[in-house]
Amino acid sequence: MSLRPTLETRRASPALEGAGVKLYRAFGFQDPSELDPFLLFDDFRNDNPADFEKGFPWHPHRGIETITYVLEGTVDHADSLGNDGSLGAGDVQWMTAGRGILHQEMPKGNAAGQMHGFQLWGNLPSDQKMTAPRYQDITSADIPVVTEDDGTRVKVITGEFWGKKGPVDGIAADPQYLDVTVPAGVKKTFRIDTYRRAFAYVFGGAGAFADASPPAGVLLEKEIAGEEVNIRDMSGDRTLIRFGTGDEVTVQAGPEGIRFLLISGAPIDEPVAWHGPIVMNTREELQTAMAELRNGTFIKPAH
Repeated sequence: MSLRPTLETRRASPALEGAGVKLYRAFGFQDPSELDPFLLFDDFRNDNPADFEKGFPWHPHRGIETITYVLEGTVDHADSLGNDGSLGAGDVQWMTAGRGILHQEMPKGNAAGQMHGFQLWGNLPSDQKMTAPRYQDITSADIPVVTEDDGTRVKVITGEFWGKKGPVDGIAADPQYLDVTVPAGVKKTFRIDTYRRAFAYVFGGAGAFADASPPAGVLLEKEIAGEEVNIRDMSGDRTLIRFGTGDEVTVQAGPEGIRFLLISGAPIDEPVAWHGPIVMNTREELQTAMAELRNGTFIKPAH
């Protein structure tokens, strides 16, 4: 076994999207090869409805897949194919835009006015860029959860892990998408296929990932499960950890435990031509898509 080194640890940055939704972006619209096959990751978390209720009105997508995972509140959605529905707490929607779709996503807070969710964009290979659009709406009850004796808890959204298989299937990048909770003081190792690109995104508590570069922060040491752990080495809320090659990721949970997403996928290794919500392989394909948006032929009939 080989431990994956940490290539980079960075905080997500504030961003404004849709009709004025305040969110935090961990990566996106930079180097698409960095986390190929993944293009963008947003954390939309807010306690103020005014900062998210205007939502993401009608907009196009082509050539990608969008993965929405809701933790708190709901997201109402509708599209140009006539689909509509609502994602609740713990639900997942995996949308394959393929050759083109227009849709809208309108977040609503829970009873306390809180909204929290994530959206990940996955690229499609060239031979699937113009496939028929489709949705996979997965309720929280259908997502398997594995709990270890030490209290570690993993929700398996897609891929196989610890004997469980996630309900989302038929995805081009054959990804593994896990929601991981490790209790205070527990050190845990997770297997990841060597040939996948991988990242973690911390959204609760804190922990030290192997080889993590220390971010600026609290300069304290605490006794955790009999071991000295330097708190400054710990990655906390809204932190992205990008891993190098290897087949294992190890995390030491901090004094309040840690919760993070652990996501990996097979790189596509193809050219990327990207403009907003449309991702193709060539500039000519991108220009065609933009022209079709202008002349009303972007949405293709079913065949």
